[in-house]
Amino acid sequence: MLKKNDLIDYFYKGIKNKNDLRIGVEHEKFVLKKDSLHQLSYEEPNGIKDILSKFVNKGWKAKYDDKNTTIIALERFGESITLEPGGQIELSGAQLKNIHQTCTETNRHLKELKDIGEEFGFILLGLGVEPSLSIDDFPWMPKQRYSIMKKYMPKVGTLGHHMMKRTCTNQVNLDYHSEEDMIAKYRLMLNLEGIATAIFANSPFDQKKVSKYKSLRSHFWHHTDKDRTGLLPFVFDKDFNFEKYAEYALDVPMYFVIKNHKYIDMTNYTFRDFMKNNISKNLNIEPTIEDWINHLSTLFPQVRLKQFLEIRSMDACSWNLICSQPAFWIGILYNDEAIDKVNEIVEGWTPNDRNLINNLAPIEGLQTKFKNGDLLDIAQKLFEISKSGLEKRNILVKNGKYNETFYLRDLEQNLSNGYSPADLLVSKYNGEWKKNIKKLYEEEIF
Repeated sequence: MLKKNDLIDYFYKGIKNKNDLRIGVEHEKFVLKKDSLHQLSYEEPNGIKDILSKFVNKGWKAKYDDKNTTIIALERFGESITLEPGGQIELSGAQLKNIHQTCTETNRHLKELKDIGEEFGFILLGLGVEPSLSIDDFPWMPKQRYSIMKKYMPKVGTLGHHMMKRTCTNQVNLDYHSEEDMIAKYRLMLNLEGIATAIFANSPFDQKKVSKYKSLRSHFWHHTDKDRTGLLPFVFDKDFNFEKYAEYALDVPMYFVIKNHKYIDMTNYTFRDFMKNNISKNLNIEPTIEDWINHLSTLFPQVRLKQFLEIRSMDACSWNLICSQPAFWIGILYNDEAIDKVNEIVEGWTPNDRNLINNLAPIEGLQTKFKNGDLLDIAQKLFEISKSGLEKRNILVKNGKYNETFYLRDLEQNLSNGYSPADLLVSKYNGEWKKNIKKLYEEEIF
């Protein structure tokens, strides 16, 4: 019988040695037909299914949604390739030692996918929201979990389907070396999540026109499901710990449990309900730790706790910034001096401050007014702290020519000019592109 202590112990088992903290990256991209610029469907010739099968021929192991019929994911080298609801392809990277390794992994994956694209006739786009297509232009991927989510989303928000089908994000996963370290990092990440949204905002277009948002993706998330998204104010309570997060997760409605390759709709129950004897007996399903792990993966706060911490607030970006996202966070959070300096900046910030940034950063980006300046001022300070943190790590690439600060060079130029990727795209759209959105598919693809 699964007990509450088992749920809490799951987080304790995530504690790592302080001298061996790893880095994981997850990045999503749109897969568009080169000729029509429409998202590929699953079953069409040279579509998503054929792409996955091509990877299997390259040595990846297939994972199925049922009994070896519908391939929906791949595994190799501790990495996995998965499908988002609208056909976006995600790489969930291995837990690696440094940014050099994560960037090599990212580039290897993108090259493999681009090679297939040259054969199959598709392109890859790394933006927070696909800039031209409407929600009805996206197919649904044949994953059982998405059938349940598709039905549930309209009950709890107005833009959940837009989030599922029209968006891409990049995530960075960071380790903790104690419960206290988790708490400190979690709070810091929640303080900075909206600033990261502004720094990496990369979804300013909505159906071929400039929208009112720098990060339209973030706007979609604001209207997806308040029960499982947002800033989690309780993280800043004095008694916050692994148990408090477990208590939160216990009371969020479930999506599903998986039994014998079948996904069972559990949206009428919280995990706490599920653990009650009368409920589990009526359903004839015994809760397991795997059910808990699956449930944790269906919670979507801006920072998520598993056996590591995930920052989830950033839009997907392209070549010039995709490696700078993990570099930015590692420089801050894997150096004690850097953590202290950032804590000095955010000291005294209130829930209202965090909410203000969270609400306005998707619209106004780095120009969001805050305190006696704007978010750009803070972003530039954070950048310098991050760069210093990476310098102190001084982990060199194999040939010894540079350390991890190398991956911040394009971000440094953006911040010195006061720009986010969204600002640059809008400038190009209104200028040299002459408001022709098709230019984006020539210049901004992987």
